[in-house]
Amino acid sequence: MKIYCLTLGCAKNRVDSECLAGALAAAGHELVPSAEDAECALVNTCGFIRPAVEESIAAILDLEELKKDKKLQKIGVVGCLVNRYGEDLPSEVPLVDFWARTEDWKFVLEQLKTPGDDARRRGTLPLSSKYSRYLKISEGCGNCCTYCAIPGIRGSLRSLPVEVIVKEAAQLAEEGARELCVVGQDLTVYGTDTDGRPRLIELLDALESSLPHDLWIRLLYLHPSRVDRALLERVAAGRQVLPYLDIPVQHGDPEILAAMNRGIAPETLRGIFRTAREINPDFALRTTCMVGFPGEKKRHFDNLKNFVSEVRFDRMGAFTFFPEEGTVAAALEGQVPERTKNRRLGELMRLQEEISFERQRCFIGRELKVLVEKIEREEGYAEGRSFREAPEVDGVIEIRNIREDLKEGDIITLRVAEAMPHDMTGEEI
Repeated sequence: MKIYCLTLGCAKNRVDSECLAGALAAAGHELVPSAEDAECALVNTCGFIRPAVEESIAAILDLEELKKDKKLQKIGVVGCLVNRYGEDLPSEVPLVDFWARTEDWKFVLEQLKTPGDDARRRGTLPLSSKYSRYLKISEGCGNCCTYCAIPGIRGSLRSLPVEVIVKEAAQLAEEGARELCVVGQDLTVYGTDTDGRPRLIELLDALESSLPHDLWIRLLYLHPSRVDRALLERVAAGRQVLPYLDIPVQHGDPEILAAMNRGIAPETLRGIFRTAREINPDFALRTTCMVGFPGEKKRHFDNLKNFVSEVRFDRMGAFTFFPEEGTVAAALEGQVPERTKNRRLGELMRLQEEISFERQRCFIGRELKVLVEKIEREEGYAEGRSFREAPEVDGVIEIRNIREDLKEGDIITLRVAEAMPHDMTGEEI
């Protein structure tokens, strides 16, 4: 059967879709790049926050129209939306043929009338990048931040064995990956569900000893409460591990952090980033912040701005608090008006843009290794990323005066000529 798989939500969902693609291919199905080419369409949904839920529902309704017009035979919906609202969905969207929880690929195959098993197989999706791939090392979360619905959707921590991850990483490298982005709800707790101790450094050792020496390894999503000097020094000393860390702090005020159940004080947070920059002044540090959490006053927001000004992150994503159904924070008093939240968000991002621009300018005239991801020969330029830019969330580097034999997937040495708040330009040496 020709099957179209639409993936919504985070990078971890993309890994799930690739595992589903592997199961479908092993069962003899063909993955196609659009719903118009398919007999069956599968939607791997996100149910993390209401806007994501609305996007998932809209995508399903679009597929229903194709089915009404007899351009699709079957629709399947899988993933977080089903985990969270599975009991209510069938009556709301009656033209969907089946609903499957996250990672229940055997059930999906049964609904498609093909045999299958529970084996983990990593496949590929049409139109996806083969040079930068995501490597998911665990599922679930036990941090229980008061604003987050993930533990209720994805369950408690479940770490994949080291040997399974290494085997999958080797497969991605053989398929042409030049960069592996390691993801999980929180990488710092990897392995604690099996023997009570974190094993992230052990995993990095195993990956570096088994993978090609020119393959990049990038760490994403580390809860700050377990980021210590040993981890920072291991990342900084990595042969393939990039000096880039995504450490969401969420806020910089002690009262708000306590109400969020983040389990860490602002001064401890400052110490993490201060230590990172002492180890390597070029450490690329990315974070995430939230504004408008219940009870956030002007003084709390000012403390957040002061914190960001002092730490000077290279990159920051920020968003306004949303009272997500079923979370502790949704019922808290002191909900902040939307107008105030949006104003604070704009103010925070303007501050961060100035800091990002300052950090970018530090690299003018310097050499960087750049992974080439896109080539526009007629326009005479290419685009790529260095250790400082994670895929999809950070900026890009424009490569000028490209040579004729330059290929996508090449890693080149570039000298930075110009810096902007998010992007940079330069020429290959």
